[in-house]
Amino acid sequence: MGRDVEQTVFTRADRQRFREKVRQCLDVFAQMLTEQMFEMDRPMAGLEIELNLVDDAGDPSMRNAAILEAIADEAFQTELGQFNIEINLAPRPLSKGGLQAFEDNVRASLNEAQEKASGAGSHIVMIGILPTLARKHMTIDTISANPRYQLLNEQIFAARGEDLDIAITGAERLATHADTIVPEAACTSVQYHLQVEPDTFASYWNASQAIAGVQVAVGANSPYFYGKNLWAETRIALFEQATDTRPDELKEQGVRPRVWFGESWITSIFDLFEENSRYFPALLPLTEDEDPAEVLASGDIPQLAELRLHNGTIYRWNRPIYDVAKGRPHLRVENRVLPAGPTVVDVLANGAFYFGLVRALADEDRPLWTQMSFQAATDNFHAGARNGIDAQLFWPGVGDVPVTELVLRRLLPLAHIGLERWGVSAEDRDRLLGVIEQRCITRRNGATWQVETVRTLEQSSGVDRAQALREMVRRYASHMHSNEPVHTWS
Repeated sequence: MGRDVEQTVFTRADRQRFREKVRQCLDVFAQMLTEQMFEMDRPMAGLEIELNLVDDAGDPSMRNAAILEAIADEAFQTELGQFNIEINLAPRPLSKGGLQAFEDNVRASLNEAQEKASGAGSHIVMIGILPTLARKHMTIDTISANPRYQLLNEQIFAARGEDLDIAITGAERLATHADTIVPEAACTSVQYHLQVEPDTFASYWNASQAIAGVQVAVGANSPYFYGKNLWAETRIALFEQATDTRPDELKEQGVRPRVWFGESWITSIFDLFEENSRYFPALLPLTEDEDPAEVLASGDIPQLAELRLHNGTIYRWNRPIYDVAKGRPHLRVENRVLPAGPTVVDVLANGAFYFGLVRALADEDRPLWTQMSFQAATDNFHAGARNGIDAQLFWPGVGDVPVTELVLRRLLPLAHIGLERWGVSAEDRDRLLGVIEQRCITRRNGATWQVETVRTLEQSSGVDRAQALREMVRRYASHMHSNEPVHTWS
């Protein structure tokens, strides 16, 4: 979740200096775009997965520091809540078995991590929101020890000036408040990274926005929070509210939220970074000594640290990324819409669907986003999160259509074409996209399995909701480690 920090108090001068550095970074970034300085010859993909820790009963285990010490693998890192950890996979090309290599790597790493976590009294669960989280877990003492998280908590509440209101209405209704950002830690996701050329970045970002509603509908895996059955992908609504720095008065004035779908299609990656600078004040105004203009003038590559730090505190569902690897700058789309889980094969199937579909849409002569309004894409996103695999979405040339029909008839063939263009083998395409196909045919994803299982436990076993959720989490964890896709779970 970003770099460590030492400074914990900021002055007005700190904030002014940071704003000036961000604007300077923007100018340098624009020059780099004009001079075509970005790596383009070997596009790479990346993968991050956020994970939950539970005890033998299925309740949250607040032991991430001990678990990370036991795992002792730099691929695993801390996250906001003490019941969270994250795994980061090394980037690789999608061609030549890249998807299979990701799957093998994640499975091997998780198996080894699980063995070590078990020895420390915890178990790893890959799920969008841990269903056994309760209000008693959402305290300041739950935040991980890294000073960055404490500082982020302080800055968000300083900007907001009051407690967070959380109100979500789905199958059931939740209305509560929070005096920390710990509810954000409940939202564990998968992030797919796709390196793209500057000239095609806008097409890939627009395509990612256009399909976000489809992705979240088919991949929903977060139906419960605080014991309530809410949205199929409650994580979307919860994350939007759990990091909102705006009191009601600023919302009424139209101030943008920091968790943001956006408001328009773009023509360049510069549009997004410029919006970040224009609309959002700094949360962590930390500056570096680097003068990016001098570095660029000397023939070296600037880190643009302030631009990247500011970008990391604005939580777009498809985030623009500037990064430098081995001395060469590159650009990525970070796709953040999907929850973690249910299994590694489900995660890679979701990734195959995303990578293939955005490639096919970005290559089209008549772009999809010229045929639909941005508001339609926004509405699709929230409809997909609310209703999951039962969602009805708008699609150009079709109108309102069940998401399962849309995927089976139109989007899976496009995803096959896109993966083929990336150089993914027919065997990997058929296997992974076949998981998406069967999910749509059976109408079963992680969210539907969770709800069906809890309902069955409540009705047939006579247990209360809390007991049903614990038992469901234990069964979920067992299925997860089998790596059989969720549509096959009993």
